[in-house]
Amino acid sequence: QVQLVESGGGLVQAGGSLRLSCAASGSIFSRNTMGWYRHAPGKQRELVATMSSGGNTNYATSVKGRFTISRDNAKNTVTLQMNSLKPEDTAVYYCNLWLGRHYWGRGTQVIVSS
Repeated sequence: QVQLVESGGGLVQAGGSLRLSCAASGSIFSRNTMGWYRHAPGKQRELVATMSSGGNTNYATSVKGRFTISRDNAKNTVTLQMNSLKPEDTAVYYCNLWLGRHYWGRGTQVIVSS
């Protein structure tokens, strides 16, 4: 059983910063990919950033240069540092773990006011 617990998120003004963290527990293989997706009202869920256990990263074009993903393999945690936030970043952010199938956290709300 894999569980993902997110923390962080909240309300911030445009141009501000937030940090999201996620801790994974359970039966987790050492080779995996962790990351973040988001779901905004009226839109499909989209990839924000992912990072493999080997350190390979993938970012959505819309967040490149503003968001940074990092992880601690020993602790099975992943962090998303979000800077220069824009109102269009408003969404529910979901932690994701890929182990041959997707595992999801419950989501954390990020609201960026203009």
